[in-house]
Amino acid sequence: MRKLIFGLFITILPALGLAAGSSVPLDTMEPDHANKASLQRGAALFTNYCMGCHSAEFARYKRVSDDLDIPAKLYEENLIFTGAKIGELMKVSMNKDQSADWFGNPPPDLTLESRLRGESWVYSYLRGFYKDDSRPLGVNNVVFENVGMPHVLVSLQGLCAVEPKIGHSASVDPLSGNVNNADACPEYAIEGSMSSAEFDRAMYDLTNFLSYMGDPVKLERERLGIFVLIFVAIFFVFAYLLNREYWKDVH
Repeated sequence: MRKLIFGLFITILPALGLAAGSSVPLDTMEPDHANKASLQRGAALFTNYCMGCHSAEFARYKRVSDDLDIPAKLYEENLIFTGAKIGELMKVSMNKDQSADWFGNPPPDLTLESRLRGESWVYSYLRGFYKDDSRPLGVNNVVFENVGMPHVLVSLQGLCAVEPKIGHSASVDPLSGNVNNADACPEYAIEGSMSSAEFDRAMYDLTNFLSYMGDPVKLERERLGIFVLIFVAIFFVFAYLLNREYWKDVH
């Protein structure tokens, strides 16, 4: 009995760890792997802003091209900058030892990042940078304190002059009628090319793509799961009738 209880505890332990979640407030993000337009925009953002440092070496360009309905030739011409072939893994040429010297640690592979931290964490992190002159790179992040990563999306978002209001829902002041926390960043030290709403949408697309990368067969798995449940339900009927036939003469 002890072994059984211990085995059950070990089985549910990972689920308990995921349920604990992040210790900081996060903005909720629900991925949609069926939204191919969003995934295509996310793939473009990932290639242009993330793959200079971060690899996705557990994925192949060809698989992404096929799943996102991007013609292979178009993908090679516009989303592969390293000279790699369409069938190769999504690796980067940055030397890990050099990147460790520059950033303190080599940039992690992002193939399974959304599975590790969750989509809401990734979405909040991407929008959580702010100016901090005490840090070596001049920026910090409300979701990942003392982060060693530069704000590579500063040209799009700009740079928040104060800590962004991540995890705080918008509310209306009943006296003045003003909307509080309408934007994550109330004040900018550097202006970006996108409005707050446009940048949030772009980060949704990027997070959606990273979510797809971590679970590229999610839609197929869910589709097959429906058929499996239907099969189990039908099989249960026959199993029940057969069981009743076997035991009808047993008193």
